[in-house]
Amino acid sequence: QLQLVESGGGLVQPGGSLRLSCAPSGFTLDSYAIGWFRQAPGKEREGVSCIRSVGSITNYADSVKGRFAISRDNAKNTVYLQMNNLKPEDTAVYYCAASATYFCGLGVSDYKYWGQGTQVTVSS
Repeated sequence: QLQLVESGGGLVQPGGSLRLSCAPSGFTLDSYAIGWFRQAPGKEREGVSCIRSVGSITNYADSVKGRFAISRDNAKNTVYLQMNNLKPEDTAVYYCAASATYFCGLGVSDYKYWGQGTQVTVSS
């Protein structure tokens, strides 16, 4: 019943920007923490960022600090991941996920519901 839909992925040149969106269905942001994860070919899924549904506490992976920013718009029931200064190593399928708690972390096992993913490719 709970669904997540990602959008905003695409092809971008190094140094460019993209904004990903995650639109939960069947639940509201004030009940779940939302995380962004990514998985590149041949690599395990890794946590990128997360945000609590209550308050504005956020976490970021070291590899994206200063470049990515997570935010939410409760009126639109949407979570965003603004990605700036993109690098080729950012290329991956990006997933949003919902925790069954109000708290967030970057561990895959902390999340219960997952979207289908959106492809981000950073290349010249």
